[in-house]
Amino acid sequence: MDCIHLNGIRSYGYTGFLPEEQVLGQWFEVDLVLWVNLAAAGRSDRIEDTVDYRQTIEQVKQLIHQSKYALIERLATAIAEQLLHHSSLEKVSVKLTKVAAPIPDFSGRITIEITRNRS
Repeated sequence: MDCIHLNGIRSYGYTGFLPEEQVLGQWFEVDLVLWVNLAAAGRSDRIEDTVDYRQTIEQVKQLIHQSKYALIERLATAIAEQLLHHSSLEKVSVKLTKVAAPIPDFSGRITIEITRNRS
């Protein structure tokens, strides 16, 4: 199966377990793998035969910005579910990173990755 990789989608959002995360917000970064048959687009050279990355990126950014979940696991699942509404997608992998989690004495990043199928 063919796939499209979209990396480094950044958006400011309000998902987090701590109350201040849902008020003050923070930056999130998303990497996607979209499994889709690209044979038709490869022959036709038409955007209608593939996934329009511009729309996909905008959907992800809006979902991050508008959501107020407690867990990033829920946000990643919401992103996957939204993207699977696209009729040509068979499977999607969402890698969601909290760029600066508010954890004392921790300057790293927290990343989760989920993969969901159309079924």
